[in-house]
Amino acid sequence: MSLTAQPNAAVPAPHAEKRAAAFSSVLAAFGITLLKLITGLLTGSLGMLSEAAHSGIDLIAAAITLLSVNVSDRPADEDHNYGHGKIESLSAFVETGLMLISSIWIVYESLHRILGRTHLALVMSPWPIVVLLLSIAVDYTRSRNLHRVAVAYASEALEADAVHFGTDIWSSFAVLLGLSAAYAGERFHIPGLELADPIAALVVSLIILKVCYALASKTIDNLLDATPPETRKQIRRQLIHDLLAIPGVISVDRLRTRRSGATYFADLTLGIPRNVTFQRSEQITMAATAAVQLLYPGADVVVHSVPTASLAESVHDRIRAVAARANLSIHDVSVQQYDGHLHVEQHLEVDETLPLRQAHDLVTKLEADMRLEVPAISTILTHIESEPATILHPAVLEHDRQLERRLRTAARAYPKILDIHDVLVTHMPSHGSDRIQVNCHCTLPDDLPMSEVHDIITALEGSFKLENPEVARLLIHPEPATDNRR
Repeated sequence: MSLTAQPNAAVPAPHAEKRAAAFSSVLAAFGITLLKLITGLLTGSLGMLSEAAHSGIDLIAAAITLLSVNVSDRPADEDHNYGHGKIESLSAFVETGLMLISSIWIVYESLHRILGRTHLALVMSPWPIVVLLLSIAVDYTRSRNLHRVAVAYASEALEADAVHFGTDIWSSFAVLLGLSAAYAGERFHIPGLELADPIAALVVSLIILKVCYALASKTIDNLLDATPPETRKQIRRQLIHDLLAIPGVISVDRLRTRRSGATYFADLTLGIPRNVTFQRSEQITMAATAAVQLLYPGADVVVHSVPTASLAESVHDRIRAVAARANLSIHDVSVQQYDGHLHVEQHLEVDETLPLRQAHDLVTKLEADMRLEVPAISTILTHIESEPATILHPAVLEHDRQLERRLRTAARAYPKILDIHDVLVTHMPSHGSDRIQVNCHCTLPDDLPMSEVHDIITALEGSFKLENPEVARLLIHPEPATDNRR
């Protein structure tokens, strides 16, 4: 599977919907910002100008969100192995800085007017009220739309914008109250109400600072690869519980999660029995990956397995584990107990070209490691066997072909044997000698009773082994004629 995007590939539906939501948010922010700015300049309202500044920040934030959405959905490539999801966190970080600057400016201007008792020259007009009500309606609509798309596609940037624009509703409402109070003070000649407008501006700045703090905390956590809040408590406990429920998982030694854009990354270290096969280890890994992706669909999961001694291990398992750790092959392991001590006998296969001195040193170290693993072991008797070369010589191959011909000749003495096929001759070393075993398939009539089948096979085995005493075992698998013709 290629990691690079196909240049002519169609735009995926999720990306198109996310981009459409972000683009509509940019258009709405531009229109509202322009209306608030014009209204604030015409009326002289600091609250309205602060709202215009706030909406200007929203416009910049919406534009950054649109850019980040276009980039973040790009697939991983050679330069960005973990994808481009971090661009959403980076855009949120820039947005936080802009919000902080606007808040400081609004606080400064508000305090200057409140403490300096600057006379406010407000122009009475219904337009600020209309603009603010329109702004509340637009912010409510786009906040819901952004939240819906963000939840559907797990977009961090769109969710941040949805929360941000949701708070704009309350800030616009605060300015609306401030303007109403200021107009009332102007009309009824109540000087104290003139402070309502800068106080409303302060309320707006506090709302911006609150959103700024929450957004900054989340952004910094994402940039520093902090554990996502949704995985820190209940879900983390649930995930550990699900992992430990997988047959073969002894312990969860480490569980690390992080988020980049809409993608979760999980890094697991699991203790699994050290005597399981490689195939079983792979099955456990796949089950652990499925358990994580059940809670985090599409998560990128890396599983590290640590061979671990389990309580269910027998003495034989622990002995074989020591040999496996040393990459040695042992068989025919027997353990006996006398007077409270264990006595072990085992067979060890070594390369046939290995000198005796090196083989002895290898056995000495192996036995020492086994005593450390199982202190109850008193004595160990190791039979050293040479592992023969796996490539047969031409003379051996010719002998095997002769055995196959002799088997077919011997089968002709039994008319009900229709044919002999799939003949396999194997050589198994045993105590310095070559033990030969012959396997074959034998075709017989469909309606032949099993008692007669057994008699024919037994007779063929006896006659063949009598003429070929070097064959230790002949295994015959009977098949019906109809099966053989399939």
